[in-house]
Amino acid sequence: MGSSALHIARTGIDAQDTRMRVISNNLANVNTTGFKKDRAAFETLAYQVVTAPGAASTQETKYATGLNLGTGVRVQGTSRITTQGSLQTTGNSLDLALDGDGLFQVQMPGGQLGYTRAGNFNRSAEGLLVTSEGYQVMPGITIPEGTTSISIGEDGTVSATVPGQTEATQVGQIQVASFANPAGLTSIGSNYLIETGASGAVNLGIAGQDGRGKIRQGMLEGSNVNVVEELVDMIETQRAYEVNSKMISATDEMLKYVNQNI
Repeated sequence: MGSSALHIARTGIDAQDTRMRVISNNLANVNTTGFKKDRAAFETLAYQVVTAPGAASTQETKYATGLNLGTGVRVQGTSRITTQGSLQTTGNSLDLALDGDGLFQVQMPGGQLGYTRAGNFNRSAEGLLVTSEGYQVMPGITIPEGTTSISIGEDGTVSATVPGQTEATQVGQIQVASFANPAGLTSIGSNYLIETGASGAVNLGIAGQDGRGKIRQGMLEGSNVNVVEELVDMIETQRAYEVNSKMISATDEMLKYVNQNI
């Protein structure tokens, strides 16, 4: 019995340590552009059925409830919370935010496609619309040399004004990516997600249509981390960790008593 209690408490400590790591990562990214917080989900380990409900207790009666002993807990997985972050005005014409669902698509090294909510884009030396790392925003958009102003509509239409022209010229359109199961995307760091079998195939479309969010020029989306909520979760996790630690100490004292007195 003592060793079982020690094992159960140990699983509790491991689970709370993992949850604390998730909370810590959320708080560390409180100011990360477009960051979506994670949440740890728990599940029970297997139960030991000592007495099954309905088993015969005597020749004439049966147990109404039975006796089941749990063996602990583990982290089932983490889920990404995709609620909208606050939109912050920057005034930079190449800063874009998605007001609603969807992701920007970028081409990463090796031809792999990545997806992000961080729209702090720039113009490369070749005039391409790129991320801070130099990854090209897809589909590719080239801004003409000498452009004096850039206008990006809610539907992603990119127009550029060059000297000698009175009206802006459309140079491309930013499309928004959507997935059947966006929670199935895998995070690879640097604000990028990649497609997996669980997410389903990417579906590119026009911003503001078919449930996709609209594009807001001159704005960036902040993280959706609520510091107060994370601090409450942190305190709750700390207390649960302490209780499981006390359980180990109490069980150890019980075992010492048995060894010394029996």
